[in-house]
Amino acid sequence: MQLIFRYGFFKIQNIPLALADWQYLFLVLSTVLIAGGGYIINNIFDQNTDAINKPKTVVIGKSISETQAYNLYIGLTVTGVAIGFYLSNVIAKPGFASIFILIAATLYLYATSLKQMMLIGNIIVALLLSFSIIIIGIFDLYPATGIDNQQQMGLFFSILLDYAIFAFMINLLREIVKDIEDTDGDYNQGMNTLPIAIGKSRTGKIVFGLSFIPLFFILFYINKYLFELLFVTLYLLLFVVGPLIFFIIKMWTATTKKEFHFLSILLKWILLFGILSVVVISLNMKYNA
Repeated sequence: MQLIFRYGFFKIQNIPLALADWQYLFLVLSTVLIAGGGYIINNIFDQNTDAINKPKTVVIGKSISETQAYNLYIGLTVTGVAIGFYLSNVIAKPGFASIFILIAATLYLYATSLKQMMLIGNIIVALLLSFSIIIIGIFDLYPATGIDNQQQMGLFFSILLDYAIFAFMINLLREIVKDIEDTDGDYNQGMNTLPIAIGKSRTGKIVFGLSFIPLFFILFYINKYLFELLFVTLYLLLFVVGPLIFFIIKMWTATTKKEFHFLSILLKWILLFGILSVVVISLNMKYNA
Protein backbone atom coordinates (compact mmCIF):
# COMPACT_ATOMS: atom_id res chain seq x y z
CA MET A 1 0.00 0.00 0.00
CA GLN A 2 2.80 2.41 0.86
CA LEU A 3 4.53 1.59 -2.42
CA ILE A 4 1.37 2.57 -4.30
CA PHE A 5 1.46 6.10 -2.90
CA ARG A 6 5.18 6.53 -3.55
CA TYR A 7 5.40 5.18 -7.09
CA GLY A 8 1.81 5.49 -8.21
CA PHE A 9 1.27 9.03 -6.97
CA PHE A 10 4.22 11.07 -5.67
CA LYS A 11 6.66 10.00 -8.37
CA ILE A 12 4.13 10.62 -11.13
CA GLN A 13 3.38 14.07 -9.72
CA ASN A 14 7.12 14.74 -9.56
CA ILE A 15 7.12 16.36 -6.13
CA PRO A 16 10.19 16.68 -3.87
CA LEU A 17 10.55 13.82 -1.40
CA ALA A 18 12.72 13.48 1.69
CA LEU A 19 13.70 9.83 1.36
CA ALA A 20 15.72 8.18 -1.36
CA ASP A 21 14.09 5.15 -2.97
CA TRP A 22 16.08 2.67 -0.89
CA GLN A 23 15.33 4.62 2.28
CA TYR A 24 11.63 4.58 1.45
CA LEU A 25 11.87 0.82 1.00
CA PHE A 26 13.29 0.75 4.52
CA LEU A 27 10.18 2.61 5.71
CA VAL A 28 8.01 0.00 4.03
CA LEU A 29 10.15 -2.78 5.50
CA SER A 30 9.89 -1.30 8.98
CA THR A 31 6.11 -1.14 8.66
CA VAL A 32 5.92 -4.73 7.42
CA LEU A 33 8.22 -6.06 10.14
CA ILE A 34 6.36 -4.35 12.98
CA ALA A 35 3.00 -5.41 11.52
CA GLY A 36 4.33 -8.95 11.11
CA GLY A 37 5.43 -8.97 14.73
CA GLY A 38 1.99 -7.76 15.75
CA TYR A 39 0.39 -10.52 13.71
CA ILE A 40 2.53 -13.15 15.41
CA ILE A 41 1.95 -11.94 18.97
CA ASN A 42 -1.76 -11.76 18.23
CA ASN A 43 -1.73 -15.36 16.99
CA ILE A 44 0.17 -16.45 20.10
CA PHE A 45 -2.58 -15.13 22.35
CA ASP A 46 -5.29 -16.27 19.94
CA GLN A 47 -4.34 -19.94 19.81
CA ASN A 48 -7.43 -21.20 21.61
CA THR A 49 -9.76 -18.88 19.74
CA ASP A 50 -8.26 -19.76 16.35
CA ALA A 51 -8.56 -23.46 17.16
CA ILE A 52 -12.33 -22.91 17.11
CA ASN A 53 -12.73 -20.17 14.51
CA LYS A 54 -9.99 -21.16 12.04
CA PRO A 55 -8.67 -24.63 12.92
CA LYS A 56 -7.13 -25.18 9.49
CA THR A 57 -5.02 -22.02 9.62
CA VAL A 58 -3.47 -22.51 13.06
CA VAL A 59 0.33 -22.45 12.78
CA ILE A 60 1.63 -21.80 16.29
CA GLY A 61 1.70 -25.01 18.26
CA LYS A 62 1.64 -27.06 15.06
CA SER A 63 4.19 -25.86 12.51
CA ILE A 64 6.25 -23.84 15.01
CA SER A 65 6.42 -23.83 18.78
CA GLU A 66 5.22 -20.98 20.95
CA THR A 67 8.81 -20.24 21.98
CA GLN A 68 9.88 -19.96 18.35
CA ALA A 69 6.93 -17.68 17.69
CA TYR A 70 7.93 -15.41 20.58
CA ASN A 71 11.51 -15.25 19.29
CA LEU A 72 10.27 -14.40 15.81
CA TYR A 73 7.99 -11.71 17.24
CA ILE A 74 10.86 -10.12 19.15
CA GLY A 75 13.19 -10.29 16.15
CA LEU A 76 10.72 -8.71 13.74
CA THR A 77 9.60 -6.00 16.15
CA VAL A 78 13.09 -4.99 17.29
CA THR A 79 14.35 -4.88 13.70
CA GLY A 80 11.37 -2.81 12.59
CA VAL A 81 11.81 -0.31 15.42
CA ALA A 82 15.57 -0.12 14.77
CA ILE A 83 14.94 0.75 11.12
CA GLY A 84 12.47 3.38 12.27
CA PHE A 85 15.13 4.84 14.56
CA TYR A 86 17.55 5.01 11.61
CA LEU A 87 15.01 6.71 9.34
CA SER A 88 14.15 9.24 12.04
CA ASN A 89 17.79 10.26 12.14
CA VAL A 90 17.96 10.37 8.34
CA ILE A 91 15.31 13.10 8.29
CA ALA A 92 16.92 14.79 11.31
CA LYS A 93 13.92 14.08 13.52
CA PRO A 94 15.22 11.51 16.05
CA GLY A 95 12.16 11.99 18.22
CA PHE A 96 10.04 10.44 15.46
CA ALA A 97 11.51 7.05 16.44
CA SER A 98 8.97 7.06 19.25
CA ILE A 99 6.27 6.58 16.59
CA PHE A 100 7.57 3.09 15.80
CA ILE A 101 7.90 2.22 19.48
CA LEU A 102 4.35 3.40 20.11
CA ILE A 103 2.98 1.35 17.20
CA ALA A 104 4.79 -1.79 18.37
CA ALA A 105 3.58 -1.27 21.93
CA THR A 106 0.01 -0.71 20.75
CA LEU A 107 0.08 -3.95 18.76
CA TYR A 108 1.27 -5.81 21.85
CA LEU A 109 -1.39 -4.26 24.05
CA TYR A 110 -4.00 -5.05 21.43
CA ALA A 111 -3.01 -8.72 21.37
CA THR A 112 -2.86 -9.07 25.14
CA SER A 113 -5.83 -7.05 26.33
CA LEU A 114 -7.33 -4.31 24.17
CA LYS A 115 -8.94 -6.61 21.60
CA GLN A 116 -11.11 -8.05 24.36
CA MET A 117 -12.73 -4.66 24.91
CA MET A 118 -15.86 -4.01 22.90
CA LEU A 119 -15.09 -1.88 19.81
CA ILE A 120 -11.78 -0.65 21.27
CA GLY A 121 -9.79 -3.37 19.54
CA ASN A 122 -11.63 -2.78 16.26
CA ILE A 123 -10.91 0.94 16.36
CA ILE A 124 -7.23 0.41 17.20
CA VAL A 125 -6.67 -1.96 14.26
CA ALA A 126 -8.42 0.44 11.90
CA LEU A 127 -6.39 3.37 13.23
CA LEU A 128 -3.10 1.52 12.83
CA LEU A 129 -3.90 0.69 9.22
CA SER A 130 -4.81 4.28 8.45
CA PHE A 131 -1.65 5.49 10.20
CA SER A 132 0.44 3.37 7.83
CA ILE A 133 -0.69 5.88 5.20
CA ILE A 134 -0.19 8.99 7.33
CA ILE A 135 3.35 7.92 8.23
CA ILE A 136 4.26 8.33 4.55
CA GLY A 137 3.58 12.04 4.86
CA ILE A 138 5.45 12.29 8.15
CA PHE A 139 8.66 10.77 6.77
CA ASP A 140 8.55 11.60 3.06
CA LEU A 141 6.60 14.85 2.70
CA TYR A 142 7.00 16.80 5.92
CA PRO A 143 10.85 16.87 5.91
CA ALA A 144 10.83 18.04 2.27
CA THR A 145 8.40 20.88 2.97
CA GLY A 146 9.68 24.43 2.87
CA ILE A 147 8.32 27.93 2.55
CA ASP A 148 8.36 27.74 -1.25
CA ASN A 149 6.32 24.51 -1.53
CA GLN A 150 4.30 24.55 1.67
CA GLN A 151 0.95 24.91 -0.08
CA GLN A 152 1.69 22.15 -2.58
CA MET A 153 2.91 19.71 0.08
CA GLY A 154 -0.05 20.57 2.28
CA LEU A 155 -2.34 19.54 -0.57
CA PHE A 156 -0.62 16.19 -0.98
CA PHE A 157 -0.65 15.59 2.77
CA SER A 158 -4.39 16.30 2.83
CA ILE A 159 -4.88 13.73 0.07
CA LEU A 160 -3.02 11.18 2.17
CA LEU A 161 -5.26 12.07 5.09
CA ASP A 162 -8.37 11.53 2.95
CA TYR A 163 -7.17 8.07 1.99
CA ALA A 164 -6.30 7.34 5.61
CA ILE A 165 -9.87 8.23 6.62
CA PHE A 166 -11.22 5.97 3.88
CA ALA A 167 -8.96 3.11 5.02
CA PHE A 168 -10.06 3.61 8.62
CA MET A 169 -13.76 3.46 7.78
CA ILE A 170 -13.53 0.39 5.57
CA ASN A 171 -11.23 -1.50 7.92
CA LEU A 172 -13.39 -0.68 10.94
CA LEU A 173 -16.36 -2.21 9.15
CA ARG A 174 -14.25 -5.24 8.26
CA GLU A 175 -13.05 -5.75 11.83
CA ILE A 176 -16.63 -5.75 13.12
CA VAL A 177 -17.72 -8.16 10.37
CA LYS A 178 -14.83 -10.45 11.34
CA ASP A 179 -16.04 -10.31 14.94
CA ILE A 180 -19.47 -11.46 13.78
CA GLU A 181 -17.82 -14.27 11.83
CA ASP A 182 -15.73 -15.34 14.84
CA THR A 183 -18.42 -15.00 17.51
CA ASP A 184 -18.36 -18.63 18.66
CA GLY A 185 -14.63 -18.81 19.31
CA ASP A 186 -14.53 -15.35 20.88
CA TYR A 187 -17.40 -16.23 23.21
CA ASN A 188 -15.67 -19.39 24.40
CA GLN A 189 -12.59 -17.32 25.25
CA GLY A 190 -14.57 -14.81 27.29
CA MET A 191 -14.07 -11.90 24.91
CA ASN A 192 -16.49 -8.98 24.89
CA THR A 193 -16.94 -8.13 21.23
CA LEU A 194 -19.94 -6.22 19.91
CA PRO A 195 -21.77 -9.28 18.49
CA ILE A 196 -21.30 -11.09 21.81
CA ALA A 197 -22.64 -8.10 23.74
CA ILE A 198 -25.69 -7.30 21.60
CA GLY A 199 -26.00 -10.26 19.23
CA LYS A 200 -25.03 -10.99 15.64
CA SER A 201 -28.24 -9.65 14.14
CA ARG A 202 -28.09 -6.26 15.84
CA THR A 203 -24.39 -5.93 15.10
CA GLY A 204 -25.07 -6.71 11.46
CA LYS A 205 -27.65 -3.95 11.33
CA ILE A 206 -25.18 -1.53 12.91
CA VAL A 207 -22.59 -2.41 10.26
CA PHE A 208 -25.31 -1.94 7.64
CA GLY A 209 -25.98 1.57 8.92
CA LEU A 210 -22.31 2.49 9.31
CA SER A 211 -21.62 1.36 5.75
CA PHE A 212 -23.46 4.38 4.40
CA ILE A 213 -20.82 6.69 5.91
CA PRO A 214 -17.95 5.63 3.58
CA LEU A 215 -20.43 5.40 0.70
CA PHE A 216 -21.53 9.02 1.14
CA PHE A 217 -17.92 10.03 1.82
CA ILE A 218 -16.79 8.61 -1.54
CA LEU A 219 -19.75 10.04 -3.46
CA PHE A 220 -19.16 13.46 -1.91
CA TYR A 221 -15.46 13.25 -2.77
CA ILE A 222 -16.21 12.31 -6.37
CA ASN A 223 -18.73 15.11 -6.77
CA LYS A 224 -16.52 17.79 -5.21
CA TYR A 225 -13.04 16.91 -6.46
CA LEU A 226 -13.08 14.25 -9.16
CA PHE A 227 -16.21 14.61 -11.26
CA GLU A 228 -14.34 16.23 -14.16
CA LEU A 229 -11.90 13.30 -14.27
CA LEU A 230 -13.98 10.85 -16.30
CA PHE A 231 -11.80 7.76 -15.95
CA VAL A 232 -11.41 8.29 -12.21
CA THR A 233 -15.15 8.69 -11.73
CA LEU A 234 -15.91 5.56 -13.74
CA TYR A 235 -13.22 3.60 -11.91
CA LEU A 236 -14.52 4.56 -8.47
CA LEU A 237 -18.14 3.88 -9.39
CA LEU A 238 -17.28 0.49 -10.85
CA PHE A 239 -14.67 -0.80 -8.41
CA VAL A 240 -15.47 0.96 -5.13
CA VAL A 241 -18.97 2.42 -5.01
CA GLY A 242 -20.62 -0.52 -6.78
CA PRO A 243 -19.04 -3.20 -4.57
CA LEU A 244 -19.77 -1.12 -1.48
CA ILE A 245 -23.46 -0.89 -2.40
CA PHE A 246 -23.43 -4.65 -2.99
CA PHE A 247 -21.85 -5.10 0.44
CA ILE A 248 -24.57 -2.98 2.05
CA ILE A 249 -27.32 -5.02 0.40
CA LYS A 250 -25.77 -8.36 1.39
CA MET A 251 -25.03 -7.13 4.91
CA TRP A 252 -28.72 -6.61 5.56
CA THR A 253 -29.54 -10.26 4.85
CA ALA A 254 -26.34 -12.03 5.97
CA THR A 255 -26.78 -14.62 8.72
CA THR A 256 -24.21 -17.40 8.26
CA LYS A 257 -20.50 -17.57 9.02
CA LYS A 258 -19.82 -18.21 5.33
CA GLU A 259 -21.69 -15.05 4.32
CA PHE A 260 -19.85 -12.89 6.83
CA HIS A 261 -16.53 -14.34 5.68
CA PHE A 262 -17.39 -13.41 2.10
CA LEU A 263 -18.32 -9.88 3.17
CA SER A 264 -15.05 -9.54 5.06
CA ILE A 265 -13.10 -10.51 1.93
CA LEU A 266 -15.22 -8.13 -0.14
CA LEU A 267 -14.29 -5.22 2.13
CA LYS A 268 -10.63 -6.12 1.71
CA TRP A 269 -11.01 -5.82 -2.07
CA ILE A 270 -12.92 -2.55 -1.74
CA LEU A 271 -10.07 -1.18 0.36
CA LEU A 272 -7.48 -2.32 -2.19
CA PHE A 273 -9.30 -0.84 -5.17
CA GLY A 274 -9.93 2.32 -3.20
CA ILE A 275 -6.22 2.76 -2.51
CA LEU A 276 -5.36 1.95 -6.14
CA SER A 277 -7.59 4.81 -7.22
CA VAL A 278 -4.76 7.20 -6.33
CA VAL A 279 -2.84 5.78 -9.30
CA VAL A 280 -5.82 6.30 -11.59
CA ILE A 281 -6.22 9.86 -10.32
CA SER A 282 -2.55 10.61 -10.82
CA LEU A 283 -2.45 9.23 -14.37
CA ASN A 284 -5.74 10.89 -15.28
CA MET A 285 -4.42 14.25 -14.07
CA LYS A 286 -1.06 13.83 -15.78
CA TYR A 287 -2.42 12.94 -19.19
CA ASN A 288 -5.60 14.98 -18.78
CA ALA A 289 -7.62 12.06 -20.09
